[in-house]
Amino acid sequence: QVQLVESGGGLVQAGGSLRLSCAASGRTISSRTLGWFRQAPGKEREFVAALKWNGGTTWYADSVKGRFTISRDNPKNTVYLQMNSLKPEDTAVYFCAAKRDSNGAYYSGIFYDYWGQGTQVTVSS
Repeated sequence: QVQLVESGGGLVQAGGSLRLSCAASGRTISSRTLGWFRQAPGKEREFVAALKWNGGTTWYADSVKGRFTISRDNPKNTVYLQMNSLKPEDTAVYFCAAKRDSNGAYYSGIFYDYWGQGTQVTVSS
């Protein structure tokens, strides 16, 4: 069992920044990938960014590349999503998720076994 808890969401104006945190606890998986996904009302869940814990390889959706940065704090078992130059279309509930490295593609939520509760990000124009 793994628990993921997101924090850091809020309301910001377009062009502003937020940093989301995802703290993992419980029986964490050694060979794992941490991902950020988001879901806007009436929309499908979409991939945002992912990080392979061992080695630190990162991936980004084209829509956020150059604006968002995923990073890790190894001793704290925490991953972050630094979001800069926010746009109204970034408004969504953001979820942290974890999967085993061997279990499917990093960009597909279906392969992630553990999910946080989500944190709301609202970007005003």
